[in-house]
Amino acid sequence: MAFEKTQLSVMLLGMEKVMKYTARLYPAFRDRVKEKNLIAQIKIQDNSQGRYFVFREGKVTSKGGIHSHPDVTMIFRTADIAVKLLRAPGAHLSRISAMKNFQIALEGPDDLTLWFSETLNQMLSVGTRYGTTLKEGVKRYTSNTNGGPVFVYVKKGKILRITPIEFDETDATPWTIEARGKRFTPPRKTTISPHALGWKSMVYSPDRLLYPMKRVDFDPAGDRNCHRRGLSGYERISWDEALDVVAGEIRRVKREHGPGAIMNGSGSHHTWGHLGYWLSARIRFFNTIGFTPVVHNPDSWEGWYWGAMHHWGQSMRLGGGESYGTVEDCLRHCEMVVFWSSDPEATSGVYGASEGTIRRQWLKELGIKMVHIDPYYNHT
Repeated sequence: MAFEKTQLSVMLLGMEKVMKYTARLYPAFRDRVKEKNLIAQIKIQDNSQGRYFVFREGKVTSKGGIHSHPDVTMIFRTADIAVKLLRAPGAHLSRISAMKNFQIALEGPDDLTLWFSETLNQMLSVGTRYGTTLKEGVKRYTSNTNGGPVFVYVKKGKILRITPIEFDETDATPWTIEARGKRFTPPRKTTISPHALGWKSMVYSPDRLLYPMKRVDFDPAGDRNCHRRGLSGYERISWDEALDVVAGEIRRVKREHGPGAIMNGSGSHHTWGHLGYWLSARIRFFNTIGFTPVVHNPDSWEGWYWGAMHHWGQSMRLGGGESYGTVEDCLRHCEMVVFWSSDPEATSGVYGASEGTIRRQWLKELGIKMVHIDPYYNHT
């Protein structure tokens, strides 16, 4: 443990030097440290070791020891855990695990604790260069959307276009399946769902809300003019005013209608965020204010789970099958594929986009019979 404590002392002292050097080298980080005036303490849980950092008017200084009244405190259970988690840069998953197991804690106001932790992350990532430089000032980036992986072409901070990824000789070669005397290899290009191709229009849409808006004739403390909903225009308000309105409405509804009058539910996959997704801080937040929950409907893995109970009598891996290639199995051995109320050409657009289309073409090429049970003559 003595060695780890020595390591930690060196790392914390070096952290101040790295912050100063990074601020001199990168204007973005220099502007970052000007945003807050605070004292941030990093220490071991038993107070046996620590160092505090003073951010004041864009300057960073530090001193060994324990400060009596820091604004932010980052606490590690032991020195060896601190060394492991502060080591740059690939400890992200270890940090998540440590937080879940109470091996690291942050104390202080949320805005300051988040700012300090994000500043430490930026110290390691600022100046990172990514993207492929093309002609005429264009840079090409990649993004793994929920409608398929894409190239994003950007010029002067603006999206020019979004296209499927086309692989070249620097990328890994695709897999090949040999079945019934033929070889099948997917194309060297990804597929994209229509909603992913439309993201440029979404980003720059004149109807996109970028800040809080309030109906011009709505007064939360007076006349609400509910009959004007959908008719009156809107005006921009500050984030502070928006938060005041929401907090005031939460209090009013609970006061006038009781603690169960606020109802909340969650969708899946499209409402991610601190409070939007069902695997988030949503339940903790709404339990704090009091609410009536909406039972989450079965719309995803629940189908595999219950289907597995009927198909193969168990629900391990949430109903997912054994780890084998279904495409390879079908191409080699299948005699008939039945699409029962299934239209994958029209409804497979999430995550995998249209990569299944060519696989169904392979079935057709091999003469494998495909039967559709559907009241509609569907796209597939």
